[in-house]
Parts: sequence; C-alpha cells; structure tokens
Amino acid sequence: MKIAFHGAARTVTGSKHLVTLKNGKKILLDCGMFQGMGQDTDTLNRDFGFDPQEITYMVLSHAHIDHSGLIPRLVKMGYDGHIFCTPATRDMTEILLMDSAEIQQDDVKFTNKKMAKEGLPYVQPLYSVDDAKIAIKSLSPMGYNTWTNIDPDIQLMFTDAGHIVGAASVHLRITENGKTEQITFSGDIGRYNDAILKSPATYPQADYILMESTYGSTLHADAAPADDELLRYIKETCVDKKGKLIIPAFSVGRTQELLYALNNAQLKGTLPKVDIFVDSPLSTEATAVTKAHPEVFNKEVSDLLKRDDDPFDFPGLRYIKSVDESKALNFRKEPCVIISASGMAEAGRVKHHIANNIDEAKNTILIVGYCEPQSLGGRLMHGAKEVSIYGTRFEVNAEVGVIRSMSAHGDYEDLSQWLACQDPKAIKKLFLVHGEYDVQQIFRNWLLKKGFLDIEIPERHSELGLS
Repeated sequence: MKIAFHGAARTVTGSKHLVTLKNGKKILLDCGMFQGMGQDTDTLNRDFGFDPQEITYMVLSHAHIDHSGLIPRLVKMGYDGHIFCTPATRDMTEILLMDSAEIQQDDVKFTNKKMAKEGLPYVQPLYSVDDAKIAIKSLSPMGYNTWTNIDPDIQLMFTDAGHIVGAASVHLRITENGKTEQITFSGDIGRYNDAILKSPATYPQADYILMESTYGSTLHADAAPADDELLRYIKETCVDKKGKLIIPAFSVGRTQELLYALNNAQLKGTLPKVDIFVDSPLSTEATAVTKAHPEVFNKEVSDLLKRDDDPFDFPGLRYIKSVDESKALNFRKEPCVIISASGMAEAGRVKHHIANNIDEAKNTILIVGYCEPQSLGGRLMHGAKEVSIYGTRFEVNAEVGVIRSMSAHGDYEDLSQWLACQDPKAIKKLFLVHGEYDVQQIFRNWLLKKGFLDIEIPERHSELGLS
C-alpha cells in the first residue's frame, strides 16, 4: 500500500491524497482546488499529478473549495465512481461547486476579452456549470459513526470533525493479504467548544494518520475573544468614524459564525444600531443549508433554538441578492457593515467593495480567517501599502484589522486534543498535511515531545510506501 500527496503538501490549499492498494485499487481523499497561489494557481489546478480514470473511489472530507473544488474537473477527465461524503457535505458541496463553475465562466469571459485585444488564444475554464451538475450526481451521502463496506477490502467511516457543517474525519480499514490496517485522514479539524458546532469526535486507533496542521504553531486563546473584537471594530469604524466595515468572509462557516455572534449581541443589547449587509448569494444559500442541518449544532445553539427560531437573523440584517443592489452599496454614504465572499478576497463581490473603500481612512477592512500570503487578503493582512485589484493600483489608506481568534481550524491544543484518543506508539507514521512548512516543522517537534515516533512532512507529488 502506498500514499501520494498531490495537494495541501507544505501548503494549506488544494487537498488531494491518493491511497494505492497492492491490488491496484486507488482511493482519492479530497479533490481540492488550489487558491491564492498567484500566477501558479491555474497551472496547479490543471495538473492533478495522477490519472483521474485510474481512481476507484473518492472520499470527500468536507465542502470547502480547497477540498472539493476540482471534483467537476476530476469527473470531466474520466472519474466515474462514487464520491462518499456526509449528507450536509453533499448539500453544501452542491452550492459551492455551482458557484465555482459560474465564477470561472464569468472570469474566463473577462479574460478572453483581453486576450482577443492582444491577439492571444482564448483560455478555457477548469470546468463549466454543466460539468458541475454532472459531478454533483456522483456525491453519495453516508452518516457518521458507522463502518460501511464500500468494497470487499475497504471499510469507510466518518466521524464529526467540527470545522464546518458536515465536515468529517475519514477512516479507512483496508485489508490486504489477510491483514487489516486503518488509515485516518483528519480532514480539517474544528475547534473544541465551537460557538455553533459540536466538538470533534473521538475515533478508533489508527495505524497511519494524515493530519491537517494549519495552526500547528498558534494558540487562539492568546488573542482577544472574537465576539468582543467584532463589536469593537463595528463601534470604532461605523459609530466613531462613520465609515464602512468590509469583512471578507468565507460563505461556508465563517459567515454563519459572524451572523451568530451578531445575533447574540443583538439579543444582549450590545450591537450598535447600524445596517449590516450580507452581499453574497452563496452565503445566503450556505446559511440556508446550515439551518437545514440542526443535527450538527452544539447544545448551546440547540437550546437557543427553543427561544429564537433563527439564530442567524436579527433586525438590521439584510441579504443582498442582485448585482444592482450590490453596486448600490458603493454609493451608500451611511456607515454600514458589509460581509461578503470570498474569505481571502481573491474573488467575488468583496473585491469590488474593497476597491471602492480601501482609499478612505474612515473605513476598515477586517480579515477574519486564514489567507494565503499571496492572496489579496494575505497581502493586506501583512501590511501592504499598495495593492492591485482588477489591474488597478490602490493605496491602502483604510485601516486593516485582523481577528486571529475567529477560525474554523483548531489551534495546536485543539489538534493535540484530536490526537488524544490515540496511542502514539501504535501509530506507524503520522503525516502532516494542509499547513505551511515552517508551521509544520514547529508542530512536528511538538508532537515528537508528545511521544509520536515517526512524523513525515510530505512534499507535493511525493509517494511513500505504507506497508
């Protein structure tokens, strides 16, 4: 048995891990899109590093595009099997893939206009809306906590990973030559005591573990509480400076967390009277999917539902639907909060809002999640004085704020707690994936002190034998 790492290897995007059995069967764990990798992004997304036609099964840990975003291309290039995931992941992935396809088609139209003027050949999207519709039909939902035979030699089980609605850790029991071994893939690990979701679940002893390490050197508790910070930025920007607060936020997970925090503040009477807009059709759909899966909510949210039938809605909140409504926000003079996708500010309506507000000191751009260093959000987070948006240079006069404690990814204590149900000496090898290399080295040293014996940080396209 072998495993190859074709994405999220010494980086936090493009998750793809390929398990190959001795009999030639191949199991693909995630098929994510690379995001925020600068000029290399398109090339990375067009090169799988393997032949999609050779894949026997695919398992999807959760719906985020850096884990699911290349599924339509995988199917388009020849994969015709099941894509196993949880029911909530199935629902969320459908809307995310359709949105991704529409964005690509729109971006290609814009790009090809420029190419035509320069006499250059047209480019093609990674996949179309029709490709996404075909791929969605392959999504095969399975519940948590039950071992299921997907093959005579392969059992699959999902356990709750927290992180976002429907997210799962993936467990495979593979039998070869009469010997059964378990491979566990963490997916993205959420936070214990999350505001909305249940904590990550325990799981059976594994032989091999693939583990995310995004915040392997960070302790979120070192930062101020996210809810307090959010209210502070609203007060300082909208009340004191009479400006606009622009929040790039992932449509799935982060937007719902923001709305839940604002709803709680409204119930407590601490939310300033300011208009709040969610300007992302995808965020609107994702919030509806979240509401449709209350089985993933923690006890606090479940209890709140007994006295508040919608914990993601409150007076003063408005969902923007049309492009014209979105454009109208640019001409609005009154203070307001605009929550808009994408979280890294690499695509979507939020780029226009940043472009229209970045040059005024009274405004604030608030980063509330991880951003690839090369992405627009990453460059703003790291103090860029000037940025390019749609080919135009802008001076960064607006304040750039960061809430570091608002993350769907667990910190190193959460990651360590996720591993606590395992006997370190029984783990034959632990692979660190989905993390920046310098962070992974720090986390590796931390885990060695915890008693784990063999920890590998694989490079992209590397392949290693397991047994």
